[in-house]
Amino acid sequence: MSGWFAGRLPAEWQPAEVTVDREEITVVLTIADVEMEGSEAAVAEARAGRASGFREETREQRMEIAQEAQHRFERKVSWGLAVGERRELWTHVSAPVMTRLRQPQRLVLDTLVDAGVARSRSEALAWCVRLVGQHEDDWLTELREAMSTVADVRAKGPAA
Repeated sequence: MSGWFAGRLPAEWQPAEVTVDREEITVVLTIADVEMEGSEAAVAEARAGRASGFREETREQRMEIAQEAQHRFERKVSWGLAVGERRELWTHVSAPVMTRLRQPQRLVLDTLVDAGVARSRSEALAWCVRLVGQHEDDWLTELREAMSTVADVRAKGPAA
C-alpha cells in the first residue's frame, strides 16, 4: 500500500508515512516547518496555522485519493500532518473492541495477536489490562511521588 500512495500522492506531499491495520490506512504527510523567531507559543501557533491552511487547501484532492484507496484496499483512509514538532490526525476510524480504540491502540492489540500472545483483539485487550493490573501498585506509587514533587516545585514558585 505504501507503494501505491508513493505513486499516487503529489510529489510535494512526499514522503508520506503510511500505517495500515485491518480497518484503516492512516497517511501522515509532512510539510515544511515554519521559519520564524519567537516564543514557543508563537511558533506553535504558526505551525497550527500552516497545518490548518494545508488541510483546507488539499481537502478535495485528499478526498479523491482516499476514495480511490478505499475502493482499491477496502479500508477507510485517514489523514494527518506533521509540521515541525506538531503532529495532528484529522480523521480516524474507531473500531469497537470492548471500547472504541484509535489505530495506534489497535496496532498494539494486532501485534499481540500476530505474535501469538492472544487469539483475538479482545483477548489481547484483556492481556493488557492484566499486565497493567500486575504493575499498578508500583506505577501508581511512582505517579504519586512525581505528583508530590510537582506540588513541591509549584509551592517554591512565584506567588500568583
